[in-house]
Amino acid sequence: MTPTMAPRRRPIYLDCDTGIDDAVALSFLLATAGIRLVGVGTVNGCVNPAVAAANTLSLLATAGRDDIPVAVGAWEPVSGISRRGAAHMHGRNGIGDVLLPRPRRRPVDDSATELLIRLAHEYPGELEIIAVGPLTNLAEALCLDPELPRLVRRVTIMGGSAFAPGNAGKYAEGNIAADPTAAADVFAASWPVTLIPLDATAPHTFDETHRRALAASSGLTQQALAAMLGTCLTQCGKQSSTRRFALHNSLAAAFATGALEAERAPTLRVRVDMSAGPRHGQTHFAKVEGATAGVPAGQNPHEARVVLTLRRNSAALLLESILTLAPAPAFGVVPASRLAPALASAAASAPANARARARRQAEPAPAPV
Repeated sequence: MTPTMAPRRRPIYLDCDTGIDDAVALSFLLATAGIRLVGVGTVNGCVNPAVAAANTLSLLATAGRDDIPVAVGAWEPVSGISRRGAAHMHGRNGIGDVLLPRPRRRPVDDSATELLIRLAHEYPGELEIIAVGPLTNLAEALCLDPELPRLVRRVTIMGGSAFAPGNAGKYAEGNIAADPTAAADVFAASWPVTLIPLDATAPHTFDETHRRALAASSGLTQQALAAMLGTCLTQCGKQSSTRRFALHNSLAAAFATGALEAERAPTLRVRVDMSAGPRHGQTHFAKVEGATAGVPAGQNPHEARVVLTLRRNSAALLLESILTLAPAPAFGVVPASRLAPALASAAASAPANARARARRQAEPAPAPV
């Protein structure tokens, strides 16, 4: 009898800015069967990309996953206006000022854009991208390698808002508002895009019950997440009198893996507001003529499957999955000063970002939607 071959795990690249929600999303991906996290790139957002990479490496160490390459990405947005971070919610280090175990390794020499391009060529037609931060790295990669859309199987993005109020001002969502030009470039590329906006994510939250369940686990990853959530829930309580933490990035990861299903997900034409006014970074949507709800019309520029509602209680699913992560051997706790050396390691990302920016300046602007 011929032995049955195990199905090949789906290769996934995660692009993030590793704050607390990114940490939950990363932990979920590590716990998900059937996928293989082949790389993580960081971007300037919740924290700068070097600190985000240090956070990522430390979190991977808690799960015993030193096999996953982590690359430092873009420091400056394509739009030219740097985001100031989110210390008011995520703490100075992005993860609630929790001190994670010392990672055994440093980021790879490649920048995040270079890592993404290399993985796309290594897994042509298979690589899936999950982007849960500003889209600078993806836009830079598109500039450096115009063949990228042909090589990538699909892109899932946490960002934007259709009907829900913004979380970066009245109208805009934070990831898109952090680099609207990059977002417009990513939506303009001819690759299949699924957008998970605030409409789908805001109703799904972790609260004190979920934090206690994580804290009761014997796993270092779960205990770290519990400590992070403790900080974040306290801040949420101060700002809205409700100790609930919305699972924005985690839901994008869960949907991308197939763990969650959409209830409403029409194919819509997407435009990013580039004006200098209060709607800067807002996402605008229009129906695509002839498209069936939930079924993309094709790899047409500016079109995306936009998930407006999800079918099930995602918080319970995320918690259940993360609790299955096996404990890793404990490492020494990293002092805050340990983050400083990571800043110097980000210099390797500068050449690729500079080349992409130079190429972008030499190209004509894309036609408006």
